[in-house]
Amino acid sequence: MKCGWREGNQIQLLENGDQFYPAVFKAIGEAQQRIVLETFIWFEDNVGKQLHAALLKAARRGVKAEVLLDGYGSPDLSDAFVGELTAAGVVFRYYDPRPRLFGMRTNVFRRMHRKIVVIDERVAFIGGINYSAEHMSDYGPEAKQDYAVRVEGPVVADILQFEVENLPGQSAVRRWWRRHHQALENRRPGDAQALFVWRDNDEHQDDIERYYLKMLTQARREVIIANAYFFPGYRLLHAMRNAARRGVRVKLIVQGEPDMPIVKVGARLLYNYLVKGGVQVFEYRRRPLHGKVALMDDHWATVGSSNLDPLSLSLNLEANLIIHDRTFNQTLRDNLQAIINRDCKRVDESMLPKRTWWNLSKSVLAFHFLRYFPALVGWLPAHTPRLAQVAPPVQPEMETQDRVEAPDSGVKP
Repeated sequence: MKCGWREGNQIQLLENGDQFYPAVFKAIGEAQQRIVLETFIWFEDNVGKQLHAALLKAARRGVKAEVLLDGYGSPDLSDAFVGELTAAGVVFRYYDPRPRLFGMRTNVFRRMHRKIVVIDERVAFIGGINYSAEHMSDYGPEAKQDYAVRVEGPVVADILQFEVENLPGQSAVRRWWRRHHQALENRRPGDAQALFVWRDNDEHQDDIERYYLKMLTQARREVIIANAYFFPGYRLLHAMRNAARRGVRVKLIVQGEPDMPIVKVGARLLYNYLVKGGVQVFEYRRRPLHGKVALMDDHWATVGSSNLDPLSLSLNLEANLIIHDRTFNQTLRDNLQAIINRDCKRVDESMLPKRTWWNLSKSVLAFHFLRYFPALVGWLPAHTPRLAQVAPPVQPEMETQDRVEAPDSGVKP
C-alpha cells in the first residue's frame, strides 16, 4: 500500500500514560466492531491489567479484537492472563517469539517496535508509549517521559489498511523494481493534515529517516527534536549541523538520566560534532526520556515509535505520524520548550569530551559505524520472522462432554 497526505483530521497530543491510557481505554470501551492493537511491551502490572479488562469486556460484547505483541518486548505474560483473552475470542499473536538460551533472550534484532491502536476505523492512537506502569508519572524517579497522539479523520483508514494488509512476516520477497517511496512533498500544505509512514525490512526501509532529512533541509527558523535513543546515521547528523549553520535554531533533547547507561555514552560521542556545528543540545534530567517527537517551524511535526538509532532506522518495524497543523505544532512546541526550561541542562563547551587521542579515536569509530551501519546490517544473520498465534485454552474434557451430551439427556434446563 502507499499512503498519501490526508486532510480534515483531528489530532490531539497525549503526554505520558496519565493522558494516554484513559483515552485508549475509553475508546476501547466505546468500540462497536473492531479493535486492532499492537505494542512492543505489555506488562502484567496495574496498567496491563486495565488494558486486559478493557479488551476482555469488549470481546465479550462481540467486538472483534486483535492483538500483536513483540516476542522480545513482552515475553512474560502468564498463560492465565493471555488465556482469558483468547477464550473470549481475542486474536492474540506474538511477533517472532524465541526460546531463551541459558536464560537470555536471543531475539534482539528486527523487532516489532510499533505502538498502534485502531478502533472501528474511527479513531487511532500512535506514538511511543507501551503498556506498563513505568509510563505513569506516579511511578517514581524512573517514570518515563513520552508522547502519543489520538487522531480521528481520513488518516485512520490508512492506518487500519496498513494493519490489515501488512501483517509482519507475511510480506512478499522484496524486489528492486517493486520498491516505491511515499511522496515526500505535501503539495497542498494546510492544517489538519496527516500522513502515516512506517519502516519495514522490505519496501520502506528508510522512509521515516527520509522525512527527517527532508524536514531538516526545508527548515527555515526552528527545529526541535526530542529522541530517547539518539545515535542516528551520518546523513541525519550532517543535515542537523547544516541546518544550524544556515541559521536555523536546531534544538536536540536527549536523555540525561537514561534507563540504559550506554545510551548516554553513545550520544555524548556526538556532542563535539553537533555543538561545535551550532546545534543546541539539551540533556533531560528529570527522569528517563522515552519520547520520539520532532517539530519544524510553525507547521510540521511528527510523533511515533521510531528512535533515531541504528535499531529503529535499520532493523525494527516502526511507525510515525507526520502532521501538518499549526495548532498541534504550537502545542508540541510549548510542551518541549517547557521541558527545556524546567528540566534540561544545555550542553556547553565545558561538558564536551576532552580532545584526546583516545576520545578522537572513539569518535572516528562511532562516525564510521554510523555511516556504514545500514550496509553492515546486510551481513547479519537474517531470518524470516514468524507470527505465533496463541490458541484459546482447551476446555476440560468433562465439561466438553457435558455440553455435547446435554441435548440428549432429557434433563430440562
